[in-house]
Amino acid sequence: MTYTELARELQRAGFALANMASISPITIAGACATGTHGSGDEQRVLAASVAAMQFVGSGGDLLELRRDVHGETFFGSVVALGSLGIVTQLTLDIEPTYEMSQRVHVGVPLDEMQGRLDDVFSAGYSVSAFTDWQSDKANVWVKRRIGRSISEWDPGREAHRRVHPISGISPDLCTEQLGIVGPWLERLPHFRPGATLEAGHELQSEVFLSRDVAEQAIASLREIGELFAPALLVSEMRTVRADDLWLSPAYGRDSLAIHFTWTRDESAVLPAVAALEERLLPLDPRPHWGKISTLTPRRIIASYERARDFEQLMAEQDPTFKFRNDFVDRLFPLR
Repeated sequence: MTYTELARELQRAGFALANMASISPITIAGACATGTHGSGDEQRVLAASVAAMQFVGSGGDLLELRRDVHGETFFGSVVALGSLGIVTQLTLDIEPTYEMSQRVHVGVPLDEMQGRLDDVFSAGYSVSAFTDWQSDKANVWVKRRIGRSISEWDPGREAHRRVHPISGISPDLCTEQLGIVGPWLERLPHFRPGATLEAGHELQSEVFLSRDVAEQAIASLREIGELFAPALLVSEMRTVRADDLWLSPAYGRDSLAIHFTWTRDESAVLPAVAALEERLLPLDPRPHWGKISTLTPRRIIASYERARDFEQLMAEQDPTFKFRNDFVDRLFPLR
């Protein structure tokens, strides 16, 4: 089941999710297994809304874990890269339906953003800043939840027609902007649920950094933007609240997630990813599990303080290695 399908059913019944990714047709199980996220100072990764899960273990038994019963084992099992079993059921937190609006502020100077990050990312329920790291400007998408307080930050020039995150692509694919009020499922994603995305076959990478080093991270990327800009279509910055899920990229720390949408030219993209990850390495970046990274498995795992606990959990849940694959083996080599 995808978030698009679930959101429609919830809305019909008068309910909602607190958060969604920018593209809603992704599968719920896949998003949760990889720590995929939406955005918002108070919003955690999508997997943090899982209250219970059911999966088939290596012995063929149907196992069930609940947040309010199984504690640490549960927190280690939700973002699990598919390595603990075959997930058959997820129970998610929901709430009453709500309405939102969306406005885009264009040409916001990165100097202003960098010096007022708290104001920028509290300007709405969900905020995204798109930049190319060369122009020294960003387009800031502010999604406001009706009835919720926000900061008074109101920069740049407000767009008077819809825009797409990537210059030159039709905004017809995007959800309604211009401050028009509508239901949550038609405002939280950047793209309309029923739209066929013309872009989507690009290469993507993303790093999560502690909110404490966000300003330093932005400054570092601005300094080397010209090195990776030729391979870049657009970059997006979003905030994510800390959570308790062992392999979540936002585990234990409020985070700034910096996403990169690249061209399809892998020969140009991989050196670009390597350059920016090397520059950010002193800031302890955590890459998104489902996207490109050139960091070594040892370096990736070193940033997760519960990695060894997860390794022990895998050994307990899958002692015969039924669910391991090359990706998991590189991260957690068999001893």
